[in-house]
Amino acid sequence: MSNPNQVVVSQVSDVTTVELTTQGPQGPAFAASGTTLDDSAKVDDSIVYFDSSSGTFKADSTTTKLTLVDGGNF
Repeated sequence: MSNPNQVVVSQVSDVTTVELTTQGPQGPAFAASGTTLDDSAKVDDSIVYFDSSSGTFKADSTTTKLTLVDGGNF
């Protein structure tokens, strides 16, 4: 009995079996609310913050560990 997820290709004495698969379910969303993360402008030491005007979490050069407080060092 053949497997419906397999295709057998044969040529004279050479037989090749190719198995077809489908992508499984995706993991959980980034946030329960469906909010996304925009890290396209991330830099070294970026800190993730929520931007309510765009409704996304962001990681960019605006908020880094050095800009949290004037002269801050963590």
